[in-house]
Amino acid sequence: MKGFFYPVVCILAFLSLLWGTFQALQFLRPKPLLTQEQESFSVPLGLPPLPWPANNPYDKAKAELGRLLYFDKRLSSDGTVSCATCHSIQAAFADHQAVSQGIDGRQGSRNSPTVINSAYHNFLFWDGRADSLEAQCKGPLANRKEMTLAQSPDDAHRECQERIRKIPGYKKLFKSVYGNDDCSIDDIAKAIATFERTILSGNSPYDRYIVNKDKSAMSAEAIHGLTVFKRSGCANCHVEPLFADDRFTNIGIGMDAKEPDLGRYAITHNQADWGAFKIPTLRDVEHTFPYMHDGSLKTLEEVVEYYNQGGIPNSNLHPLMRPLNLSESDKKALVKFLQSLSGEGWQIQEPSKFPD
Repeated sequence: MKGFFYPVVCILAFLSLLWGTFQALQFLRPKPLLTQEQESFSVPLGLPPLPWPANNPYDKAKAELGRLLYFDKRLSSDGTVSCATCHSIQAAFADHQAVSQGIDGRQGSRNSPTVINSAYHNFLFWDGRADSLEAQCKGPLANRKEMTLAQSPDDAHRECQERIRKIPGYKKLFKSVYGNDDCSIDDIAKAIATFERTILSGNSPYDRYIVNKDKSAMSAEAIHGLTVFKRSGCANCHVEPLFADDRFTNIGIGMDAKEPDLGRYAITHNQADWGAFKIPTLRDVEHTFPYMHDGSLKTLEEVVEYYNQGGIPNSNLHPLMRPLNLSESDKKALVKFLQSLSGEGWQIQEPSKFPD
């Protein structure tokens, strides 16, 4: 029986690898840039061209308006919470709390994923319920655990618009960017999404090693970690060069709870999505702790050990989740490699003042 089981596992792993390769090609397929102005927006070394949506092309003034709105707590009902509260620069546009704290001290239900390189994703949130950054931006503004005290999403968005409209400085900026001073929720979301698409991470030691062929960019231990990363199957889900994916996988996190978070399944009701969550980026992962959708793993060492043990068994565990039997040196090297993915492009300054 044991001799029969091993080939089956190998076949499943191979099929998963083929599917992963196909999905990666779709995920990384470049989308055409729309204007010369967009083409002039430079991305850090190692990243593909930025995909700008046709209904929200890049504009420098719009991105700056989005930067102001992103950090402005006046978007929330009581003026205490901004987008940056749960996705801060200090945490590489994530949150160092297991679960973020929103308006009136209310606790969220999941860890805040980083905004870094989110421009390249077709699905946002851990469960992929938003299909664009514009849609994602509207979510927290209408979430009673995050930024609003309103009773319904429509009320929340209407009240947010009204708060921004009452600020003359913002009305002037919206008029300049959009040709009107409605300060609509759609225009608010488009501005924030434009800013978020400029939050990037590239030109890491890994990029200089791979793209520039600079063999001194990564240590020997990190290079060995790259080998471990590929050999152990990590690269099947965390696809280069973004080290992310638009797929959803069940790796067992939280599946031993009495009432586990079912992730993507709650959106699709597809049994294949039971307990599955979006594959996050590993870019700047050393700065975005704690890890996993519930923030249950505090360090990269804990993450590596979790995978090394093969995850928490459950009926929908991904076939590649199995004990890896890594040596201590392999585990340390893997952490060093993950640290080599820390790059440049997201280290910006918060606004020193806001429109009044």
